[in-house]
Amino acid sequence: MQATEKTGRTVDEAVTAALGELGVSRDEVEVEVVDQPTKGLLGILGSKPARVRVSVKDTAARRAREFLNSILETMGLTAEMEITEDNQNITVNIEGDKLGILIGRRGETLDALQYLMNLSVNRKQESRRRLVLDIEGYRLRREETLKKLAFKLADKARQRGRSVVLEPMNSLERRIIHTALQGTADITTFSEGEEPYRKIIIALKR
Repeated sequence: MQATEKTGRTVDEAVTAALGELGVSRDEVEVEVVDQPTKGLLGILGSKPARVRVSVKDTAARRAREFLNSILETMGLTAEMEITEDNQNITVNIEGDKLGILIGRRGETLDALQYLMNLSVNRKQESRRRLVLDIEGYRLRREETLKKLAFKLADKARQRGRSVVLEPMNSLERRIIHTALQGTADITTFSEGEEPYRKIIIALKR
């Protein structure tokens, strides 16, 4: 766990100095006040500064940031990272230049990184958190592409009068297809096959 001790004229000043050294925000740390400041005689003699010990919290978000920073550093990539949390997921979005190498063909490298990040962050933890990794908004763009594809292939199934078989997809992408066509009156979708070759079938309702 990263930690440091700092002094200052006030507790807040000492904490600010510690945050600057650690490179984190106030909500990412725990603060222990070691010494309160004292003014001393006439405000000069015997005065004592505030001393604080500031420790970085060991959170899932923090572990995710450290894991991804190590990947970026190893590959010589510079990027900005934004992490948001809700009751279900921790979402990490990375923005920067030349990050296509981290996305890969149809997001295969991105999915692999997300899998490794989940393994790393949840290792030896009593409670597991689900982490979603995105790079330059790729997943949102991919979701829109898949929705358009779903409707296009549903029309193809109608025109041909028979089922259409899609290429293998991961579970997240299959869910997007299923959800997009869920409310269609004359179309049904289902999956068949074993991972990682599981496919979606778009079929006419009988």
